[in-house]
Amino acid sequence: MTDSYTPPKVWTWDKENGGKFASTNRPIAGATHDKELPVGKHPFQLYSLATPNGQKVTIMLEELLAAGHTGAEYDAWLIKIGDGDQFGSDFVDINPNSKIPALMDRSGDTPVRVFESAAILMHLAEKFDAFLGAPENRAEMLSWLFWQMGSAPYLGGGFGHFYAYAPEPMEYPINRFAMETKRQLDLLDRQLAQNDFISGPDYTIADMAIWPWYGGLVLGRLYNAAEFLDVESYTNVIRWAKAIDARPAAKRGRMVNRAFGDPSEQLHERHDASDFDTKTQDKIAAAE
Repeated sequence: MTDSYTPPKVWTWDKENGGKFASTNRPIAGATHDKELPVGKHPFQLYSLATPNGQKVTIMLEELLAAGHTGAEYDAWLIKIGDGDQFGSDFVDINPNSKIPALMDRSGDTPVRVFESAAILMHLAEKFDAFLGAPENRAEMLSWLFWQMGSAPYLGGGFGHFYAYAPEPMEYPINRFAMETKRQLDLLDRQLAQNDFISGPDYTIADMAIWPWYGGLVLGRLYNAAEFLDVESYTNVIRWAKAIDARPAAKRGRMVNRAFGDPSEQLHERHDASDFDTKTQDKIAAAE
């Protein structure tokens, strides 16, 4: 405890004390309003935003299509989390946790909902028998996939929040989470010193899960923190991140449901492969 703050005996919700995300963070679950979600023509209906977690799934879908799995065609609908779309009734029916991404698999007789990014990656990988790596490396791949799910909150909700989004900079949490982020980068660097990809010689869903977070960080796309964290010292992570960044499917996956940044990299919705050539925000603006 400090002179400036002593926690109360019972915590209560102060709606005014939430920083940048005060309008969307709340201590209860469930829908706040009725809202119907659109449904397109393809087998998979994705409702998402191009945060690192959202990118995992769109990269996977684009990689599946690039590999010739035509059954992986999808419609991607933009969920504006800053506007609270994730609390609409239809979205909550798909993901009761009110987080993106959320997927409806309509490829069978009965629609199946899938939420949590790793669950979606596993669902698609098993459905198409793709990007799972060699059978002898399956346990290693799964270990790294779930390492990401447990570790990224320290990078995003921990370091990213206090370094970039907190109402004011605070030395203790920034130092605490910078230390853990650098430990994680060092761990990845050691693993990638021995492997082309995270779990071995094959590009898998573990890479697709880890790359939007840690690849984005070392490529200077997260929190403007590359210099602060001295990411150039993690040479193996840099090599791996650049190799995936050069993949055409990964480039496309980063663009889908992106509603921020360079307009030429923003494809708010994706319903056909041709949308990348005709419906990015720069092209829409030029046509108006």
